[in-house]
Amino acid sequence: MKTAVSIPDEVFAQADKLARRAGVSRSQIFSAALREYVARHAPEDVTEAMDRIADELAASEADFAVAAARRLLIRGEW
Repeated sequence: MKTAVSIPDEVFAQADKLARRAGVSRSQIFSAALREYVARHAPEDVTEAMDRIADELAASEADFAVAAARRLLIRGEW
């Protein structure tokens, strides 16, 4: 979507310099910046993302714990 916004000249110059250095368009720079800003100011989205990561880590830790316990049981004397 195209839109027109007013930004300070210094911010525009910094974004333009960053875009040239990164080899991307100014639109991509502004989109990424706005996406990051929105993400930081939408706590429910941040919480949801952190919950997903915690669930993934818990699953991998559980898999590790089961595998470690299995190795100990196989090696141990009964």
